[in-house]
Amino acid sequence: MIHTDIAEILCVKPKTKKMKIEGEVVVMKKNLLDFKDAMASLLDRIHELLGRRVSLHLISSLQPDPANEKRGRLGKAAYLENWVTKIKTSVTAEETAFGVTFDWDESMGPPAAFVIKNHHHSQFYLKSVTLRNFPGGEGGPIHFVCNSWIYPNHRYRSDRVFFSNKAYLPSKTPKLIKELREEELKNLRGNEKGGELKEWDRVYDYAYYNDLGAPDKGLDSARPVLGGSPEFPYPRRGKTGRKPTKTDPKSESRLALLNLNIYVPRDERFSHVKFSDFLAYALKSVTQVLVPEIASLCDKTINEFDSFEDVFHLYDGSIKLANGHTIAKLRDIIPWEMFRELVRNDGERFLKFPLPDVLKESRSAWRTDEEFAREMLAGLNPVVISRLQEFPPKSNLDSAKYGNQHSSIRKEYIEPHMNGLSVQEALEQNKLYILDHHDALMPYLTRINSTNTKTYATRTLLLLQEDGTLKPLAIELSLPHAQGESQGSVSKIFTPAVKGVEGSVWQLAKAYAAVNDSGYHQLISHWLQTHAVIEPFIIASNRQLSVVHPIYKLLHPHFRDTMNINALARHVLINSDGVLERTVFPSKYAMEMSSSIYKSWVFTDQALPKDLLKRGVAVEDPRSDSGVKLLIEDYPFAVDGLEIWSAIKTWVTEYCSFYYKNDKTVQTDTEIQSWWTELRTEGHGDKQHESWWPLMQTRDELIETCTIIIWIASALHAAVNFGQYPYAGFLPNRPTVSRRFMPEPGTEEYSELAENEDVAFLKTITPQLQTLLGISIIEILSMHSTDEIYLGQRDSPNWTADDEPLEAFKRFGKSLELIENNIIRRNNDKRFKNRTGPVNIPYTLLYPNTTDYTREGGLTGKGIPNSVSI
Repeated sequence: MIHTDIAEILCVKPKTKKMKIEGEVVVMKKNLLDFKDAMASLLDRIHELLGRRVSLHLISSLQPDPANEKRGRLGKAAYLENWVTKIKTSVTAEETAFGVTFDWDESMGPPAAFVIKNHHHSQFYLKSVTLRNFPGGEGGPIHFVCNSWIYPNHRYRSDRVFFSNKAYLPSKTPKLIKELREEELKNLRGNEKGGELKEWDRVYDYAYYNDLGAPDKGLDSARPVLGGSPEFPYPRRGKTGRKPTKTDPKSESRLALLNLNIYVPRDERFSHVKFSDFLAYALKSVTQVLVPEIASLCDKTINEFDSFEDVFHLYDGSIKLANGHTIAKLRDIIPWEMFRELVRNDGERFLKFPLPDVLKESRSAWRTDEEFAREMLAGLNPVVISRLQEFPPKSNLDSAKYGNQHSSIRKEYIEPHMNGLSVQEALEQNKLYILDHHDALMPYLTRINSTNTKTYATRTLLLLQEDGTLKPLAIELSLPHAQGESQGSVSKIFTPAVKGVEGSVWQLAKAYAAVNDSGYHQLISHWLQTHAVIEPFIIASNRQLSVVHPIYKLLHPHFRDTMNINALARHVLINSDGVLERTVFPSKYAMEMSSSIYKSWVFTDQALPKDLLKRGVAVEDPRSDSGVKLLIEDYPFAVDGLEIWSAIKTWVTEYCSFYYKNDKTVQTDTEIQSWWTELRTEGHGDKQHESWWPLMQTRDELIETCTIIIWIASALHAAVNFGQYPYAGFLPNRPTVSRRFMPEPGTEEYSELAENEDVAFLKTITPQLQTLLGISIIEILSMHSTDEIYLGQRDSPNWTADDEPLEAFKRFGKSLELIENNIIRRNNDKRFKNRTGPVNIPYTLLYPNTTDYTREGGLTGKGIPNSVSI
């Protein structure tokens, strides 16, 4: 041939430059979940000595694999060095850095990915791989951020592949890793995987909430399946694949109570630090096992607090264990870590709780009207209060089914308490507000009150005063008509009073309103609207967005630990006869009631500015950064929240604008389109036909969607979670159950109320055993983990290789630091009375804590973790 290669003529192959590439591999051998596997390290050493080692193959970005030209060529195997001498035989989890040396051909270019094979006996955690000073290009290190458990190779159907920290849109993906990218997503979908999922399976899939009940135990323990029906719609949860129950094939069988090995993809499980904290703090959420034991320890009147001093004694002295036999019995039925936390260090006291913030300044300030109202703006549930726009308040319930449910409050009841204003003037001046739990509860009251609970549907009217505080005007307590729900409601109106039996009645009326708000907070504001609604986003993201997709990299920190904590919640908290049913007033109807509220859930309304507009507590204001102006200037949740929202929105806008230059880039992003379609049709499938879903055709829609997701997972959850113990750790301030109706004049209960207000109050609200359970769980839920990663922080500085997003993230962190300073300044400004109130608790629930790297954790009452992780 005329064009014969000169190398062929000379029978000489082209020269290639061989090189040695030095790398560092950071692994962690154990997790506290594996503490029973004492032989694992020894067996791994034996495997290592027999030549069954851990190997890595780099994948070329330039040369195709001769066997498959769609993939990059594999380099020679390299092995972790000095495993036998470096890995310690220990039940503690420690990071270990291994050297690794690769033989590489310069013509293969920088590696875009690598394959790892574990030929040991047991799994290990692969944190990162770094190739130092790689020749070519800029000569800097190449980072692979892994953060994944690597099981023995025989557990996998295909190779474990990790990509470098470069981000690529699907259309921009280098052609030699495109097929690897698509195959990895197929593996995570697990379409071919049937049966019960095992810990090494890496499968993200959807299931209904059909694992809450235990129908095999009897009808009382059965619960309806939530999700998949118009009657009981619900967000989807992660699939476990467990067998159905014998009694009901639609319900999934449950694990034993103390078996916490619930399937979630292993990389979604708590880290060793988080799990250690969970054993130390959170396992006592299983205290329903201990109810008979606690009962035997309670003196005086069984299951009753005889005075407020008895309640205070929970923090001052706790309950003294009777004898060594009781201690031994408790140790027999619960894990040692849990027992150690319950008994604390002295071994003498049981269930001793820290003093809640609401009691630190004063033991009576919580009972004031000002504090009762202030907590609607700055307490643990500041997301419900709305502006009253018509008087009297109206109901949206179907009158054909529920009759007349409109309010019975009339102006003559409230105008004497309105500082000289008329109702009409107050409406015109935007000064009337309402905490309205009427419509949410009324359809369930007949069934709820058939249990040991005796509660009302409540409406609380409030006046915004000149000093910015709210003044309660009236509380309406409503019950279904005795002749049937279709006959409407029967209501009683209570107005403020200070002295005598009228003052005692008013305190009880506030307690009934607080019971409603406590249940709504735990079921809806906290569980449904953060924990439950975010899980489908996690599943869809892992199924449809590659780890190299820029939106995956943006959202992934905000999904950390959520599937794990939700699985544990289904196991011990929200299940039939679980802690929540035992401690919150809707009892066995709790989750069913949350399903009815989900019917009105709107994703786009979760954006804070839109939420505030919808509740009427703000008006549109194009001049402000958030686009809204608050009608209650001193609304701590909203003021701090809008600053956080704006910071998140700015960060997301800068990040997305780097990768998406126009709307067409969003439209042609195949992974984004698949992600959004699946999220709507599968993850939130019961609401797939709603018209409010963004179409995901513009960059603005993508930015708003990602901002909402991050807001829900971080700031919204922090605002409704970490204030629980500070405010509700003293349960009389936030009772969760009422056990009898308002005493009627002439009855024995009314006489008791006149004679001893405190005893009557305590007999009405949450009893002793449920209080112990309730305080125990909210203490756990309010704890920050010692490995917490706060908003504006990342677990690795090398999470992306793109400089502009890294710089934008630094600016995000700086803006959050400024917000921290703003919050401190506002808390110290005496003009803003709602920021501390009579109990003198500074509002710090939306203090980002971005500047804190101490990793102390605990009951700090501040800090916005990146994710719903507790």
